[in-house]
Amino acid sequence: MLEADVAIIGAGAAGLSLAHRLSCPGPGMRRLSAVLVDAPPGPLRPPPRTWCFWEAGRGRYDAAVTASWRRLRVHRPTGEPVEDDIAPLTYKMLRSDDFEYLVGHDLAQSGRVQRLEATVESVEGVPDGAQVHARTADGRALSVRARWVFDSRPPGSLPAARTTLLQHFHGWFVRTGRPAFDPARVELMDFRTAQPAKGLSFGYVLPTGSGQALVEYTEFSPAVLSADAYEAALRHYTGTVLGLEDFEVVGTETGVIPMTDGPFPRQTAPSVFRIGAAGGATRPSTGYTFAGVQRQTAAVAAALSQGRRPVPPQPHSARSRAMDAVLLHALDGGLVDGAAFFAGLFSRVPMARLLRFLDGGTRLHEEVGIGLRTPVLPMLRAAVEVPRLPRRPFPGP
Repeated sequence: MLEADVAIIGAGAAGLSLAHRLSCPGPGMRRLSAVLVDAPPGPLRPPPRTWCFWEAGRGRYDAAVTASWRRLRVHRPTGEPVEDDIAPLTYKMLRSDDFEYLVGHDLAQSGRVQRLEATVESVEGVPDGAQVHARTADGRALSVRARWVFDSRPPGSLPAARTTLLQHFHGWFVRTGRPAFDPARVELMDFRTAQPAKGLSFGYVLPTGSGQALVEYTEFSPAVLSADAYEAALRHYTGTVLGLEDFEVVGTETGVIPMTDGPFPRQTAPSVFRIGAAGGATRPSTGYTFAGVQRQTAAVAAALSQGRRPVPPQPHSARSRAMDAVLLHALDGGLVDGAAFFAGLFSRVPMARLLRFLDGGTRLHEEVGIGLRTPVLPMLRAAVEVPRLPRRPFPGP
């Protein structure tokens, strides 16, 4: 049996971020032993993915960032563009493979985090800690006993909620035969797509050069689409909307992110905690997760290093979550036109301020000002209805 101060289950964004912070403690911080347990290659290991986030100045993982931008553009459903410079913020694109390589290199250099490949079968509370029971790819049983365990695996089911939508998307990494993209500009939300009956859809373009980009079709709606439907939506967006004629698809990306006002439990036993998306790090109104993961894991690492009880904080304030619950209900109940709602916000509010709002970095008076630039009466109706809505289990995608 292995023993450590900390055991981390899962090597996605949350698990790797926490391991990285524990491997590089700041001055005066306690040095802790840690074990990172990642599933062997196969269905339990998350596929490669792209994370995007915004921050001011240099960031902790800039060495792994694929591309970054200061100018964002949104297209209204009628076609008019809205563009802005988001300085002092920068919008950053990070590929999971590059992130894992950077963190893996730093973990190996520090020697303070032991990495294991094994499938976790159960986590058992024991006196003064918890025990992780796992099995390696060759069938060998493995146990790790730790004072604290942090589990970043996806939960088996979503929490009961008043409203749950899914952010689901399919993207193509494309390479064109001639210059077709502006590498200095992100197409953040392009609403020149066919809108679903409930929710909204948009195109998303992250250019990494004049002849290459990640182009995605995204929906916020109650259910995912068939593979053929995603392909058809992307063909329409790349061909009819963007006018791309000569391009090669060199990679694909597919994902589903729950957008829910259901509360995610962040503690499952006295010494066992959930982190990352499983611990509520996803912002319900947008699906952005990476920045929330960083706030959460930074707080956990600080608590551990200072000898405090490391309960993962909720990365999004109660006020932010309340506003998200209202928006989700307004979208799900058809009280607002989703495409018009977001396009209107981006056209009436400076983008840097709106991004700070979406990341929970605005003050109350700024939030009131943003709220007055939404369809006020439908949003007030949604706010009145939300507290009376029952919480129901989500049937699944």
